Amino acid sequence: MSLTSHHKRILTAIIFLPLLATVIYMGDLVQTLVISLIGFLGLWEFYNLFWAGKGRIVLRLAGCLGGALFLLDSGLGWTNNPVLFLVIFFWITWLLFLAEYSKKKELAEFRDYLILIGGLSYLPLVLSLFFNLSKIEIIMVLAATFSSDIGAYYAGLKLGGKKIWPVISPKKTWAGSSGGLLSCLVVVLLIGLTLGHASWPQYLVLGLILNIAAQLGDFFQSSLKRWNNVKDTGNILPGHGGILDRIDSLLLLLPVYVLYNLLFQIF
Repeated sequence: MSLTSHHKRILTAIIFLPLLATVIYMGDLVQTLVISLIGFLGLWEFYNLFWAGKGRIVLRLAGCLGGALFLLDSGLGWTNNPVLFLVIFFWITWLLFLAEYSKKKELAEFRDYLILIGGLSYLPLVLSLFFNLSKIEIIMVLAATFSSDIGAYYAGLKLGGKKIWPVISPKKTWAGSSGGLLSCLVVVLLIGLTLGHASWPQYLVLGLILNIAAQLGDFFQSSLKRWNNVKDTGNILPGHGGILDRIDSLLLLLPVYVLYNLLFQIF
């Protein structure tokens, strides 16, 4: 019997959730390695959106390796100054551009180098915020992300209805958005009241803004895929697509959480 996309989605979740829990529990080296691997694979998918096949393979590899090294240093403290990797990479990137430009001006695509730098800001720089979070905070962030996605998926699937922004994301509906919001509010409130030390209104506000961030992060990734005429960023996760398809909501939700907690100290 062949599995449907929905069945594959559930099976992938069943397999990966225990692995994710193990990574969070072990922390330190294992967590750093996993985050670095996600950063590398996510960057590869991001660059594939713009450079199909073997296009710009040198720039693509340079970006992925640079991002992975930055994350490894952020987690393991090789230099105690991981931003140094990004600064060095920035100047190496522009030196490559200057070399290409001087060789043949018509072949030097300034846009490609902006894509290279943009990928590092979009993925590794955001993922490095994980290294400043406690295990409880990591659970909160991931739970808010997953509950937003799952609630939106099933509410949209069962209820359908009017589309929110069909030009950007043809399948996302207001019903799905509301389901994701409700799921996120419930999960954040439960975790907050159980493991945090703030009042319940603060967790409701947190759930609201985290869900808005998750949905906007999802829309941003959808816009990149539509602009490049791509359905999924990859197929590494059966039923889910690529790494970016799974973490697109997280990439805006994570910095929003860090800012909120910085202001209100809820954990």
